[in-house]
Amino acid sequence: MAIKLYHCVDARSFRPLWALEELGLSYELVVMPFPPRYRAKEFMAVNPLGTIPAMRDGETFMTESAAIVQYLATRDGPTALSVEPGDPAYGAWLNWLHQGEATLTFPQTLVLRYRQFEPGKAEVVADDYAKWFLARLRAVDRVVETDEFLCAGRFTAADISVGYALLLAAQLGLDAEFKPQTQAYWDRLQARPAFQAAKAAQVRHAPAGSETMAT
Repeated sequence: MAIKLYHCVDARSFRPLWALEELGLSYELVVMPFPPRYRAKEFMAVNPLGTIPAMRDGETFMTESAAIVQYLATRDGPTALSVEPGDPAYGAWLNWLHQGEATLTFPQTLVLRYRQFEPGKAEVVADDYAKWFLARLRAVDRVVETDEFLCAGRFTAADISVGYALLLAAQLGLDAEFKPQTQAYWDRLQARPAFQAAKAAQVRHAPAGSETMAT
């Protein structure tokens, strides 16, 4: 049975979609209008939280984007996206994998809310969280100043997790503040065939009127 991924265009679910393309796994993609809890109410029967992503793989059901990427990278043993316990880069891999969501994407969701969904309501909050994101991006700036990817000397799932945070930053116009080395890193990620395939897949399966949103 193929993996089934519920997705909205350029939302957090882009992380597992990108991972699926990198790994060459068979999958079924269901692209819904955003936000699905209001515009695709049948989705609530799939995920009562109404959030995306939602992924089903046989009896396994998951809703956390970074965790799904980790699952996909490791479910069948070592892959090009994983770093194994015992590897000196294992701790850095796990840290970046989860930092992409918890540290980098989280503040951007408040920028998204108060600049796009509820403009004029809390612009100061949006500005503060934009600064917070950029301050936390310094850790990425420092690593990619000397290294092509975040850890292990190669592209891994960690780059997918952090790469999505950069995609969201570009949507919000925060990429204007990227350091040159971080912009170059983001350019490398976008040039990957699997990234481009994931972008094409979401457009191909998107229902009419789907917005580009991320939450």
